Amino acid sequence: YRHLYYFWAVAKEGGLTRAADKLGLSVQTVSTQVRELEQDLGAALLKPAGRGLTLTEAGVAALEQAEQIFQIGETLPERVRDAATAPTVRLAVGISDGLPKLVAQRLLAPVLDTPQLRLLCHEDEFDDLLGDLALHRFDVVLADRPAPANPNLRVYSHSLGQSPIAWYAHPRWAAQAARDFPASLADVPLLLPTAHAALRPRLDQWLSAQGLQVRVTGEFEDSALLATFGSEGLGVFPA
Repeated sequence: YRHLYYFWAVAKEGGLTRAADKLGLSVQTVSTQVRELEQDLGAALLKPAGRGLTLTEAGVAALEQAEQIFQIGETLPERVRDAATAPTVRLAVGISDGLPKLVAQRLLAPVLDTPQLRLLCHEDEFDDLLGDLALHRFDVVLADRPAPANPNLRVYSHSLGQSPIAWYAHPRWAAQAARDFPASLADVPLLLPTAHAALRPRLDQWLSAQGLQVRVTGEFEDSALLATFGSEGLGVFPA
């Protein structure tokens, strides 16, 4: 760890002398530590460049890992202080990026009335959230679909509710979309969720069952962003 830290300092400062000054050590000490790291890894990490040093390809890879390690280390004091003064109850929630934000807010609003509760929300892709849930990094994951059947994934799915899907249109498109619906959807631009959303396959199936060849002018991972574009008249959208 110490060898890696000295290498990280040299890479960030661009030379042994500047790194040694920052660390309050001699140049020889820093140089020795970096050489020992190179020996342990079996690859040169630095090479001369003018009056300074630059990274080799192996050094670039090592620096990327070192950045992650020491960025986490820099946040350690703050996180420890937060943990020491934190409320007694913490609820860590993963929120699938395909779930509408308003739905997530309404589902979680009641827990905010719990005394001494800290709610931690993290948004990510559904599959990544399930992996973190299995590793106990989350207490619960809110998503727009159940977890897939997987004997190696010890998670449980519970339906919290359902809602119908409607089509919405800016006044620019409303009259045209309403006339002879749903056939009229073939004549207006559509804004749809991307394929990662659970709703998208059902929409595609429904449009196909209606025999419609539609013009999709935009696809959005974020449902709120989709609605924003739709409200500006850029297309008819489901929600």
